[in-house]
Parts: sequence; structure tokens; C-alpha cells
Amino acid sequence: MSEPEVVHYEVVDGVAVITVDNPPVNSLGPGVREGIIAGVEKAEADANVKAMVLIGAGRSFIAGADIRQFGKPRAVLKKSSVDVLDDATKPTVAAIHGFALGGGLEHALGCHYRIAVLSAKVGLPEVLIGILPGGGGTQRLPRLIGPKAAMELIVSGRHVPAEEAKTLGIVDAITPGKDLRAEAIAYAKSVADKRPLSRIRDRKADASADPGMFEAMRKSIARRARNQKAPYHCIACVEAAVKQPFDEGIKTERRLFGELENADEARALRYAFFAEREVAKIPGAPKDFKPGKIKTAAVIGAGTMGGGIAMSFADYGIPVKVLDASRDVLDKGLQRIKDNYAISVKRGSLKQEQMDKRMALITPVERYEDIGDADVVIEAVFERIDVKKDVFAKLDAVMKPGALLLSNSSAIDTDIMAGVTKRPQDVAGAHFFAPANVMKLYEVVKGTKTSVETILRTMQVGRDIGKIAGVAGTCDGFLANRSRAPFGNEMQLMLEEGALPEQIDKVMVDFGYPIGPFAVSDLSGLDISYDTRKRRAAADPNFRKLLIPDRLVEMGRKGQKTGAGWFRYEKGDRTPHPDEVVKSVIADVARELGIAQRTFTDDEILKRLLFASVNEACKILEEGKALRASDIDAMWLHGFGFPRYRGGLMFWADGIGVKEVYRQIEEWHQRYGARWKPSALLKELADSGTPLREAKPKIAMFG
Repeated sequence: MSEPEVVHYEVVDGVAVITVDNPPVNSLGPGVREGIIAGVEKAEADANVKAMVLIGAGRSFIAGADIRQFGKPRAVLKKSSVDVLDDATKPTVAAIHGFALGGGLEHALGCHYRIAVLSAKVGLPEVLIGILPGGGGTQRLPRLIGPKAAMELIVSGRHVPAEEAKTLGIVDAITPGKDLRAEAIAYAKSVADKRPLSRIRDRKADASADPGMFEAMRKSIARRARNQKAPYHCIACVEAAVKQPFDEGIKTERRLFGELENADEARALRYAFFAEREVAKIPGAPKDFKPGKIKTAAVIGAGTMGGGIAMSFADYGIPVKVLDASRDVLDKGLQRIKDNYAISVKRGSLKQEQMDKRMALITPVERYEDIGDADVVIEAVFERIDVKKDVFAKLDAVMKPGALLLSNSSAIDTDIMAGVTKRPQDVAGAHFFAPANVMKLYEVVKGTKTSVETILRTMQVGRDIGKIAGVAGTCDGFLANRSRAPFGNEMQLMLEEGALPEQIDKVMVDFGYPIGPFAVSDLSGLDISYDTRKRRAAADPNFRKLLIPDRLVEMGRKGQKTGAGWFRYEKGDRTPHPDEVVKSVIADVARELGIAQRTFTDDEILKRLLFASVNEACKILEEGKALRASDIDAMWLHGFGFPRYRGGLMFWADGIGVKEVYRQIEEWHQRYGARWKPSALLKELADSGTPLREAKPKIAMFG
């Protein structure tokens, strides 16, 4: 069977229409570039053709390169398809709808003219996967819109709406889009006789008005781009567009692209890209089941978490009712939501009319009967089993048949809540991460009796409100928090041995975290984990108590909200300051426990924290509480701020090597005892040399 044709050619009224048809998004996969070249050459050879249109079939122009091809050998073309469009002797017009991203925009920039529908978006997002635009984008875009604007777009990788693209000068015209093909043909006919041809390569990129822009950009990205090469290489390429002739700039671009393509950074970011897409897949899911979008939602609890969840729905235009037993609590909750939106308005990231529209979608109610017709209800009350059971019993009595009954618990077994209802198949976990309206991760928890349809619908809820949704089996802590718990334990236990919060935080920030784990604990509140530890200690007489954080909470040091936790905070300032009180508590506890103090290397701190979680992740896979190892990585990226350019927890550990990870864990097992006992799955992987990221669950979660 022959391969389908991915580029079509047709002549309409003297205009050659070259249509890229490579579903679903017209990526520049095998055959596309060759097809474009063939189409241009055919048009050039036809005396009846006066101009050309490059357009995409289906829902997009060209959404970029096929990421799966990066790092692999590619066919060598005598001349790139972008250069062939640029060198054409007849006008070429890019007709953009959907997305023109990466190589897609570079092909549009190779054309002499660009038109777009209003809903189109353009951009050069290669930096987000650890590379840079390698098809002339870093040389053409600065010559078209100026180096400063181009540099901002290339270094940020953001998608630019058509209207802004027109203002910047990326596109020449915005069309009604009722029939883009016909409109593009008409536009091509209107410019068919214009000479000289408008080639971007012939323009100059001038930085004379702001010669310090490149150094200023390097300084501005220093914090968020630490340990990464791609953003700085992007700046260097734009600088080359200013300082070098076009052909020399292209050579610089290709050289720096080559340095990045197979580097660890790019491989990790490509892995993260695919892990985020894989996490949405449910093995064995019925192919004929299509979860519809929800129309109405309800949230139980008007506290900080409940308010954030309500905002998550309102942000995406979904009406949501917020229920709480007290009118006073409701009023405070609504005011908190309003204040959060007002901050966004003040910063300029939200317009006042948008805030007003979102607030109008949030309705406070005081009776369970008032939410009975909602498509989905999410419980977001205190992490107490008795309170949650009471809520679910009431929901079971009032919610319409088929409504999704979801719990936002961060640790409590979903089966406990499902067990008080007559519809356990409709009950699942929907674990949001704080702040709920900001954090992307949304952990869907499958109870023992949760139906696959409920899981699919709950996953769709997450996607409908812009979240990265992943599935976990029910157990204490589920996937995300359970895999992170040993990290939290080790950071506390290292304090007993002589480390300090500021040293551990510095190690993790240097590794790439935006904020250290002790500062995070202060931000979320030390009392949250305190309550969890008390519950676990009550259930397990062998539970290892953490005396240092317990003592701080009992002293009233609960974090930023009390002005002191692991660090001290000045009023109105979130900067953490090391505190002698904490050092004193650490020393007292170590002395009471008879633990000798010692110094730690940064390498030991990093591995103690992360290897503990790698081992736990393997146990989670053993028990079938995760679908894939890559799901763990996706959740760590979006739930815990794990540095994206390191791929994820399991991918990072693979860079060290599974055998070395196992060896070190076994050594700590001998030194520290049972908590470091290696997972049986980890030993299997080490014995066989199988990468951690390829680990498979021992027990199937579905089927």
C-alpha cells in the first residue's frame, strides 16, 4: 500500500495552490518539505502560473516540525523548502489558519506575503523543547519586526494571536476567513505583478536604537533560564541577525541548533512533551465512549482550596455554585476570590470586564438541595475522614443520577467516601494542587469501584478547565503525594543529622526548582502536613515521628501565614530569612534523639531527597497504582515544580543510571534501615538494565 500524498498541488485561475495535508496538525513530517519543494518547482516551470499560495488542509496551517524526528537522521535536501519558497521568482503567499508554529511560521516567513484568519496563532516555540528555530526563523523574524520584538517571541516561545501578529508586522493582512482558500487566491492575484518581490532576507535588523537589548535580555532571564542553554542560544542567534549578513547568520543558527538538538536539555524536554500527552491515555478505555463537556459544577467548601477550584471553573466559563454551611464563611470565601481576581486586574493580566464576568459565574449557596442539578460536584473540605464521609452521604441524597461525585482529598482513600454512597461507580478523586486556580496538575483517583466511564469523564473535566490530568489508584497519598512523601521525610531527617533548611533549599533551587522545599512548606502551611502525620501516626504505631516540624507547629510557627515557620518573614514580605530559633529547635531535637551532627555535600542532599522518591515511585508501579512511569514524571513536573529541562523524576534518575540508583539505595538501606529498603521492581530494573522511565506496573489498574 502506497503512502498517502501529504502535499497537494492545483492551479486555480493562474494561482498554484500548494496544500499541506498531513493530519492531524500538518506537522512537517516525512514527505512534507519535499512536497512543498516539488509544488514550487512545478509552479515555477508553468508559464500560466503567476503566483502561489501555501495553505494547510484541515484545522491548521503547519503546526511545526514532527518532534519525533528531532535527534534522528533526516533526509538531506539540496535546498530547504523555506529557501525554495523565498527564492521563487513568482510571489508566494502563506494563508494561515489554526497554528503556524515553529517550522510552520518559518515556512510562512519564507513566503513573500502572509495573510491570516483572526483566530490564527503564530509563534516560534522551539525553546520550550530545548532547541531554537532552525529553519531561518531567528534570522528572518528580526529582519521583519525588529530584533527586540523578535527576541521576546523567540526566547519566550509564546503563541501570538493574529491581531497582535498583524500589529507587529508578522502578517500582512487579516482576512474574514469565510473561505480562506478563495481569499488567499484573490490576494495572490492582487500581488502577482508586484516587483521587486518582498523577501525578508533582503532587509536589515537594526538594534542601533537599543544596543544593550541583548545583555538586558540575558539578565532578565537569568533566574528562570538557569542551567539551560537554549534561551541564551536564541539570544545569540538574534544578535547574529543584527551583526551578520543573512547567509552568515543562517550558518550561526544552524551551528547553535546542532549544539542543542541532541543535548541532555533537549532530550529531557522532548521526553516531557510526550509524557504530558501520554498521561491522558487510559489503557483499555472503551473507544466508543465520548465524555461530554460539563455545563454546571458545584464545590463544597468556601475555603482557600474550594475558592481556587471555583475560580478554575469560572476561568473557563463554567457556572459553579459554592456551598458552605455558614453564610459568614461563604462571604469571606467570595471576598477572597474577588481579591485574587483584583490582583490579576491590577497586574494587567486580567481585564475588569473579564473579572466581572467570572465573578458572575460563581454563586454562593447554603443548602445541598441547591446544587442537586450540577453535572459535577467537588468536595473540598477539611482533611478529616468524618467530615468527608458526612459530605458524601449528603451528596448521595441530593445529586442527580449520573452526576460526578469527586473528592479533592490529597491523601484519604477514595473508597472511604465512595463507601457511604449508593453509587460508588460515580465517585472518584479530583486532587487539585494549591493554588488550585494556578497549578496545572489535576490528579484523578480511581477507587476500587469507580467505573472507567467516570474516570474518563473526570479526566475530561480537568481538560475542560485547562489542567494536565493524570490517573492514580487509590491508596494513602495516591500517586503524586505518595511518591513525594519520602522526599519530605528525608529533608526532615537530614535536619536531625546536621543539615539546615537554607542549605537544602539552596541545593534544590540550584538543581532547578523555582523555590526550595522548606520555603514551599512555609507557603502552604506547616500545619497541613502536621495534621496528616498525626492521622498516620494514629493508624500506625511504628510511624516515624518528625519531631522538628511538629515542635515548630506547636510553637505557633505555621509558615508565612503566622510570619514564621522554617524561616522568618517580615511583614508584607515573602522573603525567607534563616532563623536562630529553628536552628535551636533542630539542635535540641538532635540532642534528645542522640543523633550526631555532621556536614552534608550538596550531592548527598540531592540524591537523598530524590532517590527516596524514585524508590517509592517504583513501589507505586509495583502495586499498579500508576499507569506508566512517565505519568509520575508528568505529575512531578506540574505538581511539584520539578525542573522541566530535567524531564521528570524517573527520566532524571535514568541519567544517573538505574544500576547506580539501586546501588546507592541499597547502601542507605544498610545504613538507615527499613525505610530505604529497595523496591523489588527497582531491583528487577537494575538487574536487567531497563531504564526507570520504561518501568511497567505489575498490576493492571483497568481491566
